[in-house]
Amino acid sequence: MSYLRHCFRVLRYIPESVLKKRKALEKVAAERAQKTIEIRKAAKAKRAVIFKRAEQYVKEYRAKERDETRLRRQAKTNNSFYVPPEAKLAFVVRLKGINKIAPKPRKILQLLRLYRINHGTFVKLNKATLNMIQLIQPYVAWGYPNLKTVRELIYKRGFAKVDGQRIPIQDNAIIEEHLGKFGIICVEDLIHEIVTVGPNFKQASAFLWPFKLSNPTGGFKGKKTNHFIEGGEAGNREEFINGLVQRMN
Repeated sequence: MSYLRHCFRVLRYIPESVLKKRKALEKVAAERAQKTIEIRKAAKAKRAVIFKRAEQYVKEYRAKERDETRLRRQAKTNNSFYVPPEAKLAFVVRLKGINKIAPKPRKILQLLRLYRINHGTFVKLNKATLNMIQLIQPYVAWGYPNLKTVRELIYKRGFAKVDGQRIPIQDNAIIEEHLGKFGIICVEDLIHEIVTVGPNFKQASAFLWPFKLSNPTGGFKGKKTNHFIEGGEAGNREEFINGLVQRMN
């Protein structure tokens, strides 16, 4: 009986500081639980938005493919030729080191962020960039990447440039944090902006660290010093750049 009285007294006389601390901890736990619920709701809503965007992009890509197929068939039916529109996007891969490179091509390689051998970057094609690529043509291989190549590069070799550091793109949060103000909130948005060379291509391309590719599987088929049309590796190879990138990815 005395033991029960002792326990009652201990329970009865709890210090006020302990009660305050307990109440504060309960309040923090409740706030944290509420915040977790809100974060989960926001993430769920964001996933729905990303899914809808991805569906929209897939429809857009398929519609474009159907239009090209229809135009080719129509031209063939009329005994004519289908001339596809000029490419807006190029992928440039550096093939040579710094030995025996003139100052101007070396500077252009730096501007295109091709610092090392097997580095690759996306380049928006216009008169200025075409002239730049023309000057460095003996030192690079370039061409016109398709959707599959762009997607595989970004998903497998994609790294973000954040405060001068190379950060792996592990989720969409890092993309939204740095490109959200341009309407790019996920990887599919980034791929779409690159493939279509959208209005924010400059920011999207600058966000991506230059791709560090491996040596191609099976090695290079020709000499790096010769042009592609002469059986070498350098220069413009148009859509055949996709095969080279897939062997280097």
